[in-house]
Order: sequence, then structure tokens, then C-alpha cells
Amino acid sequence: MRGIQILLLIVLLQSCTAQDNKINGVSFVAHRDSITQKNIDPLVNINANYASIMPFGVIKDLAHPEISYGSERQWFGETKIGGKQYVKALKKDNIKIMLKPQIWVWRGEFTGFITMKTEADWKILENTYSKYILEFAQVAQDSNAEIFCIGTELEKFVEQRPQYWSDLITKVRAIYKGKLTYAANWNEYLKTPFWEQLDYIGIDAYFPVSDSKTPTIEECLAGWVKHKKSIKAFSEKYDKPILFTEFGYRSIDYAGKAPWTVDRIESKVNLDAQSNTTKALFQTFWKEEWFAGGFVWKWFINHDKVGGIENNRFTPQNKPAEQVIKAQYNIEG
Repeated sequence: MRGIQILLLIVLLQSCTAQDNKINGVSFVAHRDSITQKNIDPLVNINANYASIMPFGVIKDLAHPEISYGSERQWFGETKIGGKQYVKALKKDNIKIMLKPQIWVWRGEFTGFITMKTEADWKILENTYSKYILEFAQVAQDSNAEIFCIGTELEKFVEQRPQYWSDLITKVRAIYKGKLTYAANWNEYLKTPFWEQLDYIGIDAYFPVSDSKTPTIEECLAGWVKHKKSIKAFSEKYDKPILFTEFGYRSIDYAGKAPWTVDRIESKVNLDAQSNTTKALFQTFWKEEWFAGGFVWKWFINHDKVGGIENNRFTPQNKPAEQVIKAQYNIEG
């Protein structure tokens, strides 16, 4: 009997350790201003232990090879100085950091379609992207960020220039000594060729899980079964933990059908759809030892002025989904 009790205690402790180590993160949107304790308190209130800081670089169109960043026109939070200020302020409240520089294409075109028409343009893109990423790798190193993300949803760029990416990771490793990941889109990660060189398999987890107008938790759990099986097998294949570099749902009808949808459609707000899809994701993944955690998309710094029950966008702020996240993050707190 005593042997059984000891075994149960070991299993319980292992389960608690797996839970306690989860990355309970938010994608912390850059702003024109520096951040203060007022902007950080809402993260503390939901028990977040990580924030993703996202300094954007801009490309004019999908075939344009030059990335612009750090200009005077960009918001403070998107600059190197601003990024360091955000990190320093958040760390005072023991909130760890993933620095995640990423590209924005004018008019909001999908970054996965970025592709060049000539070899000369590819070289320009590679040079400018390397400069951009390596500068922020130095920011990550200088500010002791725990994780650095080398790119976000760049499927065609990765597919057509795999050797460049392998070389880039080597260059990043020479600068930054923390953990590395890449944020692959939900339907991209199986094709990404360089996971062996990274510490986490990063996935932007906008998997379709339900076709219902107001999906129930049970429907979403069923919708996750095939995706979870594939994700777990992929984690085992590379012996790497899975990190949801982004996850979240809009507070909108059919939230689980095409969760990646960002169109500014004036559809009816559906707070239950957002809450139910979020609960199902937590129930599916957060207790798995091979799952590292993730970052809610997305969280704005002026908490009292965003979201709300009439907002149909991604942010869970001031909506029932915020309390869903708080309750889950408190479990591991």
C-alpha cells in the first residue's frame, strides 16, 4: 500500500511541475507610448507570466524586398529602445519575455505569401531581414529575454530559401543565448525544415475546430482531436515541446470555423463563441507535458479603453473570455 501511495505522490508532483512550468502568455501590442505599472497591472491580474513583445518591420508589398523598421514614424514600442523599456518594466513584475519581431505588409496582406521575383531581390530581402532580426536578437540578449522568435508566418520565404534560414539561426545563436523558436502558421508547421535547430516548435494555433455559429465546448474538443494527434506526434518526432506562439479567437459568430480571419466585418458579437473555443483549447492542451504553453492574441496596453462586450475582435480584454484566461492561468500560478 505504501508503495502505491508513493507512486501516486510522484505522479501528482510530476503533474504539478508540468502545470507550474507552463508559459501563460499574452501578445502585448506595441503602443506609441512607454508603459507604466498601470499598463502591467492587468497582466498581473490575469496571472500572466509571459508577454510577447512584437516590434514590427514593414514591407510595401508581397514582392518588395526591403524591410523598413525603427523609423521616427513608428510607435515607441516597436523600436529597439521601446522594446527594451517594455521588457524592463514587465520584468519588474516577474513577467518573462518572448521577443517576436515580425513583418507587416501594407494593406494587411498575408506574410506567408511574401516571395521575390528575382534572385537579386531575394538577396536584398535576405540581407535586410538578417539586419532586422540580428539587431533585435541583440536587444533580446541585452534585455535578458527568455525566448526569441526568429520569424512569424513566412511560409514562402522559408520554403524557397531554406539554407538562408538555417544560416540565420546560426548567426542568431552567436548573439543570443536564450531559447529560440519560429512562429509557423497552423497549416505551415509540418513543412518547416529547421525545427531541429530550435528549442520550441512554435505554432500560431488558428486551427479550425467547429463550423457552428456558437460552438459548444464539446464540439470544439471533438474538433481538436485530429489536430492534437498530429501536433503531439510532431513533438515526439523532434523531441521538442510545442509552443503556441499565438492562440485566440474573435468574439464573433463561427469563431471556431476559420479562427485566422482578421477582416473588419461588422458581424454580430458572440461572446459565448469566444469563451467556449478558448475553454476547449485550454482543456485540450494545458495539461500535456509536451506542451509548453502559449500567448493569447492579442492584448493592448490601455486595458480600460479596449475590448468590451460590443467588440468582435480578437482581444479578450473586458469580455468573459478574459475571466476564462484568468482562471486557467491561475491554475498554474
